[in-house]
Amino acid sequence: MRDGQQSLFATRMSQESIDTLLPFYEEAGFYAIEVWGGAVPDSVMRYLDESPWHRLKSISAKMQGKSLLTALSRGRNLFGYVPYPTPVIEGFYKNAIADGLNVMRIFDALNDLDNVRESVEIINRLGGIPDGAVCYTVDPKDDDKHSASGGFFSKLMGRGKKQQEKIFTDEYFIDKARGYEQMGAKIITIKDMAGLINPARVASLMPKLKAAVGVPIDFHTHCTPGYGLASSLMAILHGVDILDTNIWYFGGGSAAPALELIYVFAKKMGVEVEVNMEAVGKIRKALKEVRMGLKDFDLQKSFPIDFDPLTDKLPADVDALFDKAIAAAKANDEDALLDACHSIEAYFNFPKPNEIVKNAEVPGGMYSNMVAQLKQLHAEDVLEDAMKLIPKVRRDAGLVPLVTPTSQIVGSQAVSLALDRQKGKPDYTTKSNQFISLVRGEYGHTPVAIDPDFRKLITGSSEEVPYNVNSYVYPENPVLAEYGGAKLAVDDEEYLLLELLPNVAKPFLTKRRASEFEASRPAAESVADKEEAQAEEAAPITGPTLDAPMGGTVIEVYVKPGDAVNKGDSLLMYEAMKMQNEIEAEFAGTVKRILVAPGQVIGTGEPLIEFE
Repeated sequence: MRDGQQSLFATRMSQESIDTLLPFYEEAGFYAIEVWGGAVPDSVMRYLDESPWHRLKSISAKMQGKSLLTALSRGRNLFGYVPYPTPVIEGFYKNAIADGLNVMRIFDALNDLDNVRESVEIINRLGGIPDGAVCYTVDPKDDDKHSASGGFFSKLMGRGKKQQEKIFTDEYFIDKARGYEQMGAKIITIKDMAGLINPARVASLMPKLKAAVGVPIDFHTHCTPGYGLASSLMAILHGVDILDTNIWYFGGGSAAPALELIYVFAKKMGVEVEVNMEAVGKIRKALKEVRMGLKDFDLQKSFPIDFDPLTDKLPADVDALFDKAIAAAKANDEDALLDACHSIEAYFNFPKPNEIVKNAEVPGGMYSNMVAQLKQLHAEDVLEDAMKLIPKVRRDAGLVPLVTPTSQIVGSQAVSLALDRQKGKPDYTTKSNQFISLVRGEYGHTPVAIDPDFRKLITGSSEEVPYNVNSYVYPENPVLAEYGGAKLAVDDEEYLLLELLPNVAKPFLTKRRASEFEASRPAAESVADKEEAQAEEAAPITGPTLDAPMGGTVIEVYVKPGDAVNKGDSLLMYEAMKMQNEIEAEFAGTVKRILVAPGQVIGTGEPLIEFE
């Protein structure tokens, strides 16, 4: 209900589908079900016109504590893209726990523990269960462009022998896990959002983690590059306490391994899977129907073959593959283990390893969101070039792990970089506000220090400037005179949406108030207003225009008709790929007409402002 649909279907599962599934989840007896966080609050408002708070409450009311409910939180960033002050963080956790959330998996995209300390303390105080997630990542591949002979990467890593130093060692992750436990985390998760942890690394890291901390260890990985199933098997062999899975039609590919395959392995090894597999079968059947309804967002299109591990007998050669994989894992023979697991997945028609994603070292959810958003922007031709540029952007930005929000920031910047090159412009001509903030230092300390020359190129200054939460500006909650004097946010939970996701919540809540107002008005008045607005929109454009360089959603317009502007003045802010971008005037002139409104979706090249 969170990670599977986010990884495979761009987080488009509706409340109607959720309601269909809940009776079966209620029977399943899972230790925990991840239902919230990540892209869910953003997407349900942005694309489905639904309330994220309602989603959490409805699931909690149905489950009645039969399984723990879990969600993701980005530490000080929560669900948004900026660090928030303590009152916002505490208000969010207070409402989430009151609405039925039990476990909050807390992570920081930079693995900066200073950014999660306060969240762990608050969740413990409020009676929740803090799950400290360490974001797994790898050292980037070295190549000729980033060798010791020059370039930002050689400076980032130091010159000469220092360049060969590995940053993301076992000791790096163990140090982060210990830090979480010391600050009060009750679970430690290795969160491998890109699926990059290979079985040999699991065999090395997992025993050390088990020895280093005294709380349960959870393992979360994805199958995108082809390691997920094999690495999960290796984690079980080395004593992992909790394993994250998805159910059959929402598993594999860029999602987590399918529970049914894990069940077959566990049964052969005499390991108990604490879940009602008959109820899982009911969920599996319902999920197939849900997936059919999400076909427009389905990256794979092809379904795995139907399989019930309780009743279906495997062909002898396929059954032998499971035995071969277990033997290879016990022998730490990674090549044989991967070969067996890939053959198993091929038999069941799960996707092959994604070589593009593997080489670019990105998470599946990031990839699926990039595909969905570029499709919406009619810019699919940019995808391959953008994927190839992700490692470069990541290196330039301090070797940040790729998990929200850094995955979105880096992914969006790679798209902008590809578009810059396509147009013959220098690299980083187009920069999102969030990328500037990341390089400036406002998201925290990056794993490797950012080159001062690069920081100056991006921000205008070589000095690192941390974010000051005292500078946070609480959003306005205006009275909407045009909608009968209703306030934009009518309660604390709606105002929290404005605090956390203002660019999405504002049009969402405005639409809610408009709908409520329209429902209370006489039909004749409503029709007359619509006809007047349509007549104004239909007036032909006769003057020069400011056009959208890339599709997205209008956030704010800074000018009004009659304003005189100079070349270089900021005229409008829009959001593309969930990143904020400002559009500047290309010439001096006087504004004649504003052709768009906040909340409006715009296409590439669409006129935004008309000049006299």
